[in-house]
Amino acid sequence: MAYLIGIDVGSSSVKAAVLDIETGACVGDAFAPKEELVIESPQAGFAEQDPQTWYDNARIAVREAMTAARITGESVEGIGISYQMHGLVCVDKAKEVLRPAIIWCDSRAVSYGQAAFDAIGGEKCLAHLLNSPGNFTAMKLAWVKENQPEIYAKIDKVMLPGDWLAMKLTGEAQTTASGLSEGIFWDFKNNQICDFLLEQSGFSPDLIPEVVPTFSVQAKLTKKAADDFGLHAGTPVAYRAGDQPNNALSLNVLQPGEIAATAGTSGVVYGVTDQVKYDPQSRVNTFLHVNHTAEAPRLGVLLCINGTGIFNSWTRRMLGGLSYPEMNKLAEAVPVGSEGLTALPFGNGAERVLCNRNPGASMAGLDFNRHGRGHLCRALQEGIVFSFQYGIELMKPLGLDITKIRAGKANMFLSPLFCETLAGVSGAGIELYETDGSLGAARGAGVGAGVYGSLEEAFSSLKQVGTIEPKSGAYSEAYERWKSALHAKLS
Repeated sequence: MAYLIGIDVGSSSVKAAVLDIETGACVGDAFAPKEELVIESPQAGFAEQDPQTWYDNARIAVREAMTAARITGESVEGIGISYQMHGLVCVDKAKEVLRPAIIWCDSRAVSYGQAAFDAIGGEKCLAHLLNSPGNFTAMKLAWVKENQPEIYAKIDKVMLPGDWLAMKLTGEAQTTASGLSEGIFWDFKNNQICDFLLEQSGFSPDLIPEVVPTFSVQAKLTKKAADDFGLHAGTPVAYRAGDQPNNALSLNVLQPGEIAATAGTSGVVYGVTDQVKYDPQSRVNTFLHVNHTAEAPRLGVLLCINGTGIFNSWTRRMLGGLSYPEMNKLAEAVPVGSEGLTALPFGNGAERVLCNRNPGASMAGLDFNRHGRGHLCRALQEGIVFSFQYGIELMKPLGLDITKIRAGKANMFLSPLFCETLAGVSGAGIELYETDGSLGAARGAGVGAGVYGSLEEAFSSLKQVGTIEPKSGAYSEAYERWKSALHAKLS
């Protein structure tokens, strides 16, 4: 028997999964730590983590997953890595970390992104980067350069979180084109590292690690890493990708027009296109997808709603700790539109989809004589869905005509009402799958290591576990009322 291992490095935990190559089944998984990883915030708006904790918890998770699967390291054919996007890890010539990683939810670099956007010019930025430099990895490096020059002077290579973990496993500092695009280091127009951004920011090109294909035998485990993880020295690391492109991969979302969605603490809709386009207001972001090539462009357009599952969990606490199934049952007893009650879910920081504005969460149309707990439960789910639809409408001009949405059966996609509302307002069918980021990374490693002859073969065993088709109803009317409430809030 032969197996693949996928590692998914999040900001809350690290998960590992063991995939049986022959059956495509998950035979063991685990996550660590059991409590959430620590995020340090030395100043308001800062968010940092010690990269060593990713390695330490990956080791625990991999060993526990292998124990659950009852396998040994000699039977593992390849390792894939999924990781939290947009982070910055700086290492010196000895490959030692110079400072804590600045992670995705750190907002210190916003002003640096705006300064770069103004200096380069908005039209050039959007035409070449397809995004504003914003608060992405390159601008976090600009912050280090200006505020910690003594550290910046020692930097040999800058990496994304997954690049760093791969380096710890193999000893090789590497990255991918997809990763560089998520860090805003990539020139989409010329299909190369963005030289004018490096020049404007004063970054040496030598800071960028070797660029390797997303699916390939990138490097092999050192003896030390193999001993730490209970694996075999020489096992290839054969795939790496940011968490959202990897989530799309895990759902076999690879071709133009295909859509993946998640609805955890925050919510994401990620669509694949072959058109190099951008939103003039940069309300959605575009990156190279995992299977992009110059000959067959595949770009991922990403919409993020910060206030998704966190709104659901907050409401649950405010209602006295009802279970989510109980909340769903209360919501299902209320008609579409929640009898005029409208919820705006924007209470988890500035929303890029709203041009980085933070209107906060709110309820509109509350009637003390008509509305009860069920109305609150339904309105919050509708509000989250409608925020998805609001973003989906922004994605259409970028070449995404959405007719089907794929999602893992988890988090808010466990709610039939949530799924039915999303299908109803978008007109798209919902397909649910039993998969996650660590399993996607394992399948990706199988392709990179040559275990699978193609992506089609890698996903031939992926099983659909549910389908929700659009049904007619009063969704359009409720959505238009929701948009009116949003526009009133923003005016």
